[in-house]
Amino acid sequence: MHTSLRLRSAGLVVTACATLVAATACTEPAASAATGTTFDGPTVSVGNGTARSYVTTAADGTPAATGIRMTATALDGLTHAADVPMQVFDLALPQDAPATVFDHLTVDWNPHGHEPAGVFTKPHFDMHFYMIDAAAVGEITPMRIDFVPRASNLPPAQYMPTGYAAPPGLPAMNTVPDMGLHWIDAAAGVGAPGYDFQQVLVAGSWDGAHTFLEPMMTHEWMLTKQSVDEAVAQPEKWAKSGYYPTTYTVRFDDSTSEYVIELGGMTLREAS
Repeated sequence: MHTSLRLRSAGLVVTACATLVAATACTEPAASAATGTTFDGPTVSVGNGTARSYVTTAADGTPAATGIRMTATALDGLTHAADVPMQVFDLALPQDAPATVFDHLTVDWNPHGHEPAGVFTKPHFDMHFYMIDAAAVGEITPMRIDFVPRASNLPPAQYMPTGYAAPPGLPAMNTVPDMGLHWIDAAAGVGAPGYDFQQVLVAGSWDGAHTFLEPMMTHEWMLTKQSVDEAVAQPEKWAKSGYYPTTYTVRFDDSTSEYVIELGGMTLREAS
């Protein structure tokens, strides 16, 4: 889906509270009447605004949701330079939050879109919820001598979300450096005649494992402040025990002027 390498710089990549000068995160967890407690991750500058990760818990302390909050101003001041194919903003998860299957999150700004041509070519955000750590993501590169066999090692179908399919063609040709292979829900109609990309939930894999979930949404669609409330397609089996999401929501929080992108309904799954 992406051919360009991810652009990273000190101003774009922030992975720990200690590296932040103007961060407002690493705060004490806040009480939430609906879900128990909310833990906020480090705040990162995006456009003219900020973004941060968060984890909410149920009343019994178990994780209920993992998500991203972006201020409305984060959609302003983003680069549209022709020589910048993508910017990546790393969001560390709050350290004291209860663990879920997710290791870290990223917000990727694609000012010119990316392939497939005519499908995802609008300016948009890719928001990766990774189940592997950043070091493992960074090892997904065609420079490694075992890239082709590892990229070609697809997870057994029962471990990927039901109804999702890998793109046609050789997996090694479709595997994106620093990300993985992107799978699409066949029911979403992506790429079909007349398909109009606004928002979609993508899944990803690398070396035989399901490695991320990825909400994608256009800049234009986000400005409309529409809401999404969908079920996350579930696999038949899970390779690793942990709390996995069952819901996908997007909304605009008028009280804080923030976009909220959330994978919730966390449910404990046992490896099988």
